[in-house]
Amino acid sequence: MELKDLILQAEDIHKATELISSKLGNPVIIENKNFELISYSSSFDKFDQTQQKTILTKKCPIFIIDRLKKEGIVHRLEKQSNPIRVQPMEELGFHQRVVIAAKYLGNTIGYIWVQESGRLLQSEELAFLEDISPHLGNLINDIYAKANFRKDKKEEVLWHLLQHEYGSESQLRHDASLVKLTLPERFTVAVYSITSPQYKPMLDHLEKLVQEFTFNTTIYTLKTEYQVILVLYGKEDKPFSSLELARDLVRKVKEQTGEEQFYNFLIGVGKEYTTLYQMRKSFLEASEVIETANFISPRPESMPREFAQLGIYRYLPALYEKNTSKDYYSDDLLSLIKNDVKKQTDLLRTLEVYLKNDGKGKQTANELFIHPNTLNYRIKKIQELTTIDFNNFNMKVYLYTELLLLNNVEAYYQRYKEALKGIG
Repeated sequence: MELKDLILQAEDIHKATELISSKLGNPVIIENKNFELISYSSSFDKFDQTQQKTILTKKCPIFIIDRLKKEGIVHRLEKQSNPIRVQPMEELGFHQRVVIAAKYLGNTIGYIWVQESGRLLQSEELAFLEDISPHLGNLINDIYAKANFRKDKKEEVLWHLLQHEYGSESQLRHDASLVKLTLPERFTVAVYSITSPQYKPMLDHLEKLVQEFTFNTTIYTLKTEYQVILVLYGKEDKPFSSLELARDLVRKVKEQTGEEQFYNFLIGVGKEYTTLYQMRKSFLEASEVIETANFISPRPESMPREFAQLGIYRYLPALYEKNTSKDYYSDDLLSLIKNDVKKQTDLLRTLEVYLKNDGKGKQTANELFIHPNTLNYRIKKIQELTTIDFNNFNMKVYLYTELLLLNNVEAYYQRYKEALKGIG
């Protein structure tokens, strides 16, 4: 029997994904219409950077989705049924690939992504994708249809709530009552992910810690392959109580895990809400923190874990994409990097901490573990080498965002170093 026939007879989407990958000889990812991961072929190391992040965070990075929308790819997928070749975005770790919409009853229900590793798919392979995509649409629909009948677990109801699968609050409350699930009056969603698949055992340890932590509290645990999602119940009459619970748990996990291992977690905490239909919103907020952290690989404790405190970090992927695609550089920061490289100084990092602390000398010196006189010397040197005006608020905000990228994203720093070679 041909592989195509085996795929068309497959009732398990994971088996179908492996068969598609085997047929095409390339990595394959299946996502739903919200770009959330459903299935992927084996051999993690063959996926490009974007696909690896999708697997780890269970969703395509937001800045990739925005680019696909901006370039009209998403719109084309809605309108046509044939495969679309998407050009590489190497600066974003996105290799060339082919995508086709998986449809059910004429409506897009998901996407089939095939990374083109080393060679382009041939016309007969593109035709193969077009032939099997309706069956994948049926399989994706079956996943959600079957899930809707599994009302025997409290976690199932919470999963449906996180995925916006309830048509009305009355239906939600009915299903919750069937499984004896007390719905929260106040809640926060937190997501714990890992920086690499090798740390999967840490998620099992986390589950045990959460179980020990739930005395006099309510926390529901939902687990995927590379994430643990927590729904933390707060006290009805105590604002921010679920957020405090989330913070206490982070402290407990850090204490029990040990500092070195702890930073193999990526942690995101959504805002606190009191309306059930905002549970997905809190979940997406927590996921955005994870995606941002996954993108910039921040230094320990440098990036907020709570969405409400994320601030300028939310816009770093967009800034990275814009500046990289436009080949933009700050002349002032180039000057500082040149000095750092040539004379082994640390002016770039000094400027970031100084701006973060709003020019407070003592606080900056303490954080950098240097004497205040040393800090004053460095700031004077920065002023000599650049045109930075520390009284110009707009300039300081811009420089700070650029420095966050330079000091957290190695590829961005290397761009500047390569630019210095051109300057001489």
